[in-house]
Amino acid sequence: MSDRLTFYDSAAVETGRRDDLGRPEFRKAITHDQAIELAANGLLSACYQFWPDVVLIVSGFFVPGRVLEVMRARRHKLVMVNTECPYEDSVQVDRSAMCDVALVNDPVSLDRFRGVCPVAEYVPHAYRPSVHFPAPPGWRPDFDLAFSGTAYQSRIGFFEGMGLKGLKVALAGNWLLAAPESPLRKYLVHDVGDCMDNTATADLYRVSRAGINFYRREGEDGMPAGVACGPREIEMAACGLWFLRDPRPESDELFPSLPSFTDAQQAGELLRWGLRNDTVREQGAQAAREAVADRTFSSNAKMLLRLLDRQPVTL
Repeated sequence: MSDRLTFYDSAAVETGRRDDLGRPEFRKAITHDQAIELAANGLLSACYQFWPDVVLIVSGFFVPGRVLEVMRARRHKLVMVNTECPYEDSVQVDRSAMCDVALVNDPVSLDRFRGVCPVAEYVPHAYRPSVHFPAPPGWRPDFDLAFSGTAYQSRIGFFEGMGLKGLKVALAGNWLLAAPESPLRKYLVHDVGDCMDNTATADLYRVSRAGINFYRREGEDGMPAGVACGPREIEMAACGLWFLRDPRPESDELFPSLPSFTDAQQAGELLRWGLRNDTVREQGAQAAREAVADRTFSSNAKMLLRLLDRQPVTL
């Protein structure tokens, strides 16, 4: 789906004109909305060449409602994995209303989904053991701090306020919103227009002494405060990385061995304290890894199969 979106949104046609150097000029072949429609048609093509019993959709932002309606009319079981609770609940609830099962990544949103979907359950973020695992013994880290994620303005302001001067910092992800003059730009480990995939992110965690999680503050008006751990915390823990926590109830319960902060200044102070204390980091990271031992994708898949087993058979 991602590749199809990129392909259709990048398609260009010649205008028939040439620039001052004699090179042909191009324009976008279709609009962004049209690109989404064409990419989504590939889902229908796959469905009706294969006719699956279950269609699993991870997020639904680029799946038009009409596609879900067609699948539902053909009696496939539709499962929506809602990964952006509570930040994008309005769109997610709208999509989940056309599904048989809604998996929700934060229990604070459950009531909204249960109001529109026959089965809605909280499923925690998970990790993949073949990707998220600790560095081998004797591995020497390259960075003092690693963070991979989208540079929302709230995060840019937070990291700029941490006082990172003198530290080896690795930032990755979508950082296009960081101004060219931002002091954070020099910490990017790839071109600003690129991103880092999940496997490379895990590799980055393994060559770092510390990580950090900071939840974005941007979201819908009236958005409730989240209570669940995000995927970054679970993956850092599985990789054996000691990290600083933006506190949430589930995180507080799961990771009491890892320090939480209230603002950027305190986070910077805790980071430098942790970097001076190898034993604290090693013990905290080990306890965190043990706490997420059962939070694998396989565990979540088994839970989904049990939920589907509760679904009535449609003839």
